[in-house]
Amino acid sequence: MGRVSGKMALVTGGAQGLGEATARMLAREGAKVSVTDINGEGASKVAAAINSEFGEGTAFAWQHDVTDADRWKAVLQEAHDAMGGLNILVNNAGIGSHGTIENESYEMFRKVQAVDVDSIFHGCQHAIPLMRAHGLGSIVNISSIAGIIASGNYIAYNTAKAAVRHMSKSIALHCAKTGGQIRCNSVHPVFINTPILDSTKEMFGEEEALAKLGRQIPLGRVGDPDDIAYAVLYLASDESKLVTGIELKVDGGISAM
Repeated sequence: MGRVSGKMALVTGGAQGLGEATARMLAREGAKVSVTDINGEGASKVAAAINSEFGEGTAFAWQHDVTDADRWKAVLQEAHDAMGGLNILVNNAGIGSHGTIENESYEMFRKVQAVDVDSIFHGCQHAIPLMRAHGLGSIVNISSIAGIIASGNYIAYNTAKAAVRHMSKSIALHCAKTGGQIRCNSVHPVFINTPILDSTKEMFGEEEALAKLGRQIPLGRVGDPDDIAYAVLYLASDESKLVTGIELKVDGGISAM
């Protein structure tokens, strides 16, 4: 316990799925956590549950459209003031789209880039100056194994998540050259049992959907949200103080094939 004790984190897309699991994990290990989501009510429910378990003042919540640069400025400053600082930023908010180069609409392609890529640009650009004042800092960007292994059916998502991978490396090098106190890394999950799989479950039934996806993974199973939350915890903690610019694959071995 206490692997991030005394740290102050902001997690986007925290109303459910990987974001919720990560916020709970960081709070369990001693951090204060600001939970943000475009679903403000959902973010507030997660923060309330964290406070109920770990004590009032552990978690805070904001409604947050991550594509809005001005909203980023406001949320970061308010979270910084509420927690007494900021030294962990987890860019988790994201969307996907099923479409090939021939049938994906340009509007949806741009929307995926705005949510999955532009949001990280805005968040990091405005968070880094705030983070510099609080010692060792860590930015963790949630990419995907789809940012490394492409599919013909996910042109927008593949493009976005590959961009997150390389953008994280650029941010890491910039931060290292400007003081070395802030690190930046990306995490690349395989299929994780979160609401993003709901449409697949509806199509095949939950048991068959998870089995079907699991057969594509060498370890033979779909991941749990905490599998990713533990990876974020490591990168957010000082245990990884010499780790920056990496892509941490949590993929059951699929990228080794």
